[in-house]
Amino acid sequence: MISFQEKLNLVYSAPLIRGRTAHSSGGQTSSKEVILSEQRVVVFPRVRPTNGQNGSNGEKAYKRKVKYIRKIEQLENIPDSEREKLKKVAEKYVFRANDYYLDLINWEDPKDPIKQLIIPREEELNDWGKLDASNEQAITVARGVQHKYTDTVLLLCNEVCGAYCRYCFRKRLFMDENDEVTNDISAGIKYISEHPEITNVLLTGGDPLLMSTRRITEILEELRGIPHVKIIRIGSKMPAFDPTRLLKDKDLQATLQKYSRPHQRIYLMAHFDHPRELTDLAVEGIDTFIKNGVICVNQCPLIKGINDDPKVLSEMYSKLSYIGVPPYYLFQGRPTEGNEPYEVPMVKGWEIFQEALRRGSGLARRAKYCMSHETGKVEIMGVDEENIYLRYHQAKYMKDLGRFFICKRDDEAYWLDQLEPVHPTH
Repeated sequence: MISFQEKLNLVYSAPLIRGRTAHSSGGQTSSKEVILSEQRVVVFPRVRPTNGQNGSNGEKAYKRKVKYIRKIEQLENIPDSEREKLKKVAEKYVFRANDYYLDLINWEDPKDPIKQLIIPREEELNDWGKLDASNEQAITVARGVQHKYTDTVLLLCNEVCGAYCRYCFRKRLFMDENDEVTNDISAGIKYISEHPEITNVLLTGGDPLLMSTRRITEILEELRGIPHVKIIRIGSKMPAFDPTRLLKDKDLQATLQKYSRPHQRIYLMAHFDHPRELTDLAVEGIDTFIKNGVICVNQCPLIKGINDDPKVLSEMYSKLSYIGVPPYYLFQGRPTEGNEPYEVPMVKGWEIFQEALRRGSGLARRAKYCMSHETGKVEIMGVDEENIYLRYHQAKYMKDLGRFFICKRDDEAYWLDQLEPVHPTH
């Protein structure tokens, strides 16, 4: 089967058309690019608003350690008949939650977005998608070490999360036979130290903030011993799943303050998916990160039944901007095995995203709508009646970086491989 990269190269055998990048400074652009820079989708479908319940503010969980729930049988709010069906799902794709996060669910609403995010669904067992949808294995240079983009390396340093999002694109890591993650990052440290082009290191997994404070401190200390590593990123949903992780740990606060320096910052790549996750406790947790020198941004996927509503998305973006966590990326969901019930078609996603960007201040409208494809981070820049306009915001191969291209519009497509490139003169 021909890959998307091969199709693209066949169509674009002529010189590349390049759109303006985020770093351009007013250079000339083609008329098509100028149109794209101002493009708006003409028709925005009405999407049913989600339930407006606020749920618990989490104060109960703040006064004690959160209690983890690992078995469907422990969920008292789910009927016995439904619980038996969901146990089969959890046998394949592991379930994990905690009482703080479960308290945010409005159990009277069967379509509650927090419930959709954390509670298994039978449709996850549909035969659909791949476990490694972006072929991360191909960019793994050592166990637990991924190097796809020149400046940035990923260290998969933990195989556990505070809870498991049902739409997780790395759910393969939580399966018994998987050994991609390692707590021993010595190979990663060696690789990074030998590659001076690497300025950014992302700690991920799993969730790094589930590790002990001692282990986090050791990793940060080792990375800070490499002069060319300027930014350390921590990818975490713990600020949503358990805000007390940082609030109650003075040692972790001191560690972050020590290693987030004026010329070498630590970034929290927070993962809030819905405005109801932004409880008072979560906001207090974010404030603690900021007070300890950590720069905070938010990235999340577009998820059916959770945030595929422009009102919900814009509300979350505005609230994030208020608390000092600017939106960074909105990701198109990867076609990962088990994720069919959470997928949003690309064109619909673009319409939702653009409508959301009509609301709020400029600080709430900074996100880019992208796909983390095997070939790179592809920004979805525009849609019209005939075409979808895209650009490589990041690329696996330097020749593709900044590359602008056009594909035929397909309202059913949810991933780049389903699109057909067209020559810009057509």
